Amino acid sequence: MKTIKRTYLALILLFLYVPIAVLIVQSFNAGISRAKWEGFSFRWYQELINSPSIMQALYVTVTIALLAAAFSTILGTLAAIGIHAMRKRPQAAMMTVTNIPMTMPDIVTGISLMLLFIFTKVERGYFTMLLAHITFNTPYVVLSVLPKLKEMNKFSYEAALDLGATPGYALRKVILPAIRPGVITGAMLAFTLSLDDFTISYFTTSPLVQNLSTLIYSEARKGIKPTMNALSALMFVALLVLLLVINRRTADNK
Repeated sequence: MKTIKRTYLALILLFLYVPIAVLIVQSFNAGISRAKWEGFSFRWYQELINSPSIMQALYVTVTIALLAAAFSTILGTLAAIGIHAMRKRPQAAMMTVTNIPMTMPDIVTGISLMLLFIFTKVERGYFTMLLAHITFNTPYVVLSVLPKLKEMNKFSYEAALDLGATPGYALRKVILPAIRPGVITGAMLAFTLSLDDFTISYFTTSPLVQNLSTLIYSEARKGIKPTMNALSALMFVALLVLLLVINRRTADNK
């Protein structure tokens, strides 16, 4: 039975990661042909760096991810504190509302936000993409912070107030230090999700403002270029490192 389980797991891992491994290897192929190895080279990485469109998409991707992570972390942390302070029934209702965006398919979220921007006559572009990323990232921050709030001594905040601290001071000196690991994990998760998003970005931006995911999609429709292999390889490595760090922090916080 163990042999069957291990074989099954190995086949799943091969199915998932062999195509990615092939893509990474091809990114170092000196030639254009994907069927023939023409020597090891960093040619496509050099062309990647020298491409204005890719560098612009990289700038959009990183700045959107950083800003979305920052704003969603602030909103998600404050929301988690508010939800934690509620009574049982309102808290359950709010948690249900919070969970809906995470269980909803990305295409539904993307189309809904697109229709909202069209209805409000907001021109789609950088700003609308940022708003969309903040929207879908915030619930993940809430769920990262809430467990830390539940672990915290519920009388610590009240004790600080009894000793003369203002609510703002007690928040900064008592609550935030206690929940800092959850806040950091939520921020890193939000950054990773924003960095990797395609579907919601595709529906909430214009063709003039593209992140790396939408750029790869538009270029793939014309035919896969070797520079896209290099770009995809770099994105995979970056996201893998971030996910490993997040998983490590999550395991350490348990």
